[in-house]
This record gives sequence, C-alpha cells and structure tokens, in this order.
Amino acid sequence: MRIAHLADVHLGFRQFQRLDATGVNQREADVAGAFRRAIDAVIEQRPDAVLIAGDLFHSVRPTNRAIIEAFVGLRRLREALPAAPVALIAGNHDTPRSIEAGSILKLMSALGVDVVDETTRRLHYPGLDLSVLAVPHAALFGERRSDEWRRDPRARFNVLMLHPEIPGLFPEGVTDYGGARVDLAELGGGDAGAFDYVALGHYHIVHEVAPRIWYSGSLEYTSPNIWGEWREEHRRGLTKGFLVADLDTGEVTRVNLEPRRTVWDFEWLDAAGMTAAELDAAIRSRLAELPFPIEGAVVRLVVRDVPRALAQGLDHDALRVYRAAALHLHLDLRRPEPDGRAVGVGGPGVRQPLPDLVAQYLSRRPLDADLDRERLVALGRGYLDEVERALLEGEA
Repeated sequence: MRIAHLADVHLGFRQFQRLDATGVNQREADVAGAFRRAIDAVIEQRPDAVLIAGDLFHSVRPTNRAIIEAFVGLRRLREALPAAPVALIAGNHDTPRSIEAGSILKLMSALGVDVVDETTRRLHYPGLDLSVLAVPHAALFGERRSDEWRRDPRARFNVLMLHPEIPGLFPEGVTDYGGARVDLAELGGGDAGAFDYVALGHYHIVHEVAPRIWYSGSLEYTSPNIWGEWREEHRRGLTKGFLVADLDTGEVTRVNLEPRRTVWDFEWLDAAGMTAAELDAAIRSRLAELPFPIEGAVVRLVVRDVPRALAQGLDHDALRVYRAAALHLHLDLRRPEPDGRAVGVGGPGVRQPLPDLVAQYLSRRPLDADLDRERLVALGRGYLDEVERALLEGEA
C-alpha cells in the first residue's frame, strides 16, 4: 500500500511585482508550474492513494487563475489514476475565518476529490482496506478531541492527516504564521496502537518528526521567510518535492522536484570601515560567486554596518543593472547598531532607529485575536526597509 503525500502548494501566491510574458505575476506562475510538475510526478509514481495535507491555495479567496490550475491539475490526476482516491484537507491559508463564508475547496469535490474543510472526518476506502482520519485546520481549535485520534479497527491501514505546528520543531524564523499547535504526543508517535502513517502539512521543509510521522514540505518557496527556509534546506542538502510512503514496510521515499527558479542567500557581509568604492567592489565580488547566472534568480545579500552616507555613495546605477537581470535581488543594507549615546531632549537615553520604534508600537498595538503579531511586526519593518532603499536609490 503506497500513498503519495503532498502539502503546501499555495496556488495563487504572488511576490516581487514581476510579470511573465502573459502578464501573470512570475512567482504565481512558478508556483503553478511546480504544482503541474508535482502532478506529473505523482502520476508517474502510481500510488494507491493521494493525500494533500492542506494549503492547496495561498488564500481563502484565490484568483480565478489559481482555481483553474487546481481544478485542471486534480482532474488530470483523477483521470490518470481513477482507482486511487484523492483526499484534501484545508490548511490555515485556505480556511475562512467564518464557516458561513464557505470554502472554495468544496469545488474540488466535483472531481471526486474527498474534501475535508470544516470538521474532522474519517474517510473509508474499503477497496484498499484503508482509513484516513482527516483533520482540517478549523478542527484544531476549540474543544479538540485528540484523544479520539485513534486507529479504525475495521481497516488494515490507518492514516492521520492534519496541518499543525508542532511546538519546538520549527527552526527560528522559518515557521509560517497562523498555525495551530499540536503536541507530538497527540499524534501517537511510538504508540503500538498508533497510525501506520501521519501526513502533516504547514512546515515547508520536508522533515521526519518521528517514525512514520512526516512533513512533506512545500512544492515552492512560499513562506513569509523564504531565506530562512532556503538556508535550512541548503544546510541539509534538500530540495522541494513530496513523499511516497509504503504503509506495509514504513519506508518513505522523497520525490524531488527540480527547481525552475534558482534561489540563493549569501553569507552576510560586514561593511565596517569600508568606503563606498570598497563596498561596491565587495558586493560585485559576492555576486560573482553565485553558482548559477543571476538572470531570473532570487538572491539576497545582507550587508551590516552601513551608515546612510555610505549607502548613498554606492553605485546605484550598477546595482540597478543587477536587479534588472535577476527576478529579485534583495540588497539588505543594515544601519549600524545604536551606540547608546545621550540625546539632548527629554534627558539621557538611546536614540532608536525608526524601524525599532515602529516595531515597538506594533508589538503593543491591540489586535484582533486572529491576527498574527509577529507577522505584522515583520511586515512593518519590511515596508520601511523598502522605502529607505527607494529613497537611497532615488526611486521615491
């Protein structure tokens, strides 16, 4: 009994304000292309069942293009593997705040896909002697009955599928926002009566949590912190893809998807004591070290200790040439840390940079319960960084 386990497709994801030849956001097209390649690869693997563990879409109200991509891809899967059931749960990104709002995922039911988007359901596949306990994101809140997440004694094979954040597992800065926390102990890891396999979504990096308990990872870089995600994968020698699990043997195989968009995050550069010409040369040197052409790539270089005057003195015409070649070149120029000097008004103290003041304000501002404060603070800092960069380069 072999099952294909996918998650975190994020159709409709957009980023970087670049369009392809048809007028579609280039990153949205990249994500759609990754989904099409994943469908091709699943069909080639010919599993007995296919599980999609949440976040098929990037938002509750995806674009028409994203809906069509999902519908066409899943229809192609159902036609190529008519005997293989396909089960889909809602993740945090494609779960409405209100049940009354309804979920676009229900549209996929017309294809014969088993969609679970509101409450926990046990899906029975007698022909495979398989039972799938499907727990959507909405069911992870309120009075969660994880004590009922147990095997179905009527089926030989039992699988649990959900979209949680397991505390203490995600590396710092790599977690996505809006996750529902579930303790590992609730998944029955190591229990003799546990599931044959637990298919997890939400963490965008493939990861074996415990024997037979896996995050499949995402199909593309779609998290709020793609740089932390890339660094963790680069450190572990991983790439994007999905999993195929053999429920008889417990063997889990990684099916890699060749990336169509190259991503790179350089080691940070320290500009302390440099002149503008020296920093220009250092930046050029780093960019020359890219292991692939910069054309169409997504690249970040963080430079620390860059005073405003030094940033203004850089060769911004040359930098614009690099930016035009790349899909996205993020030159992250970071100001020196405040030295704690006294200020003249209001008594002694530390003059805080504007991003820090904004972060402090946002960290104290009252928010609706369903808004993620860390994400809000990160967005505030990011917008200020973009404005400062534009001012330095004369774009604003």
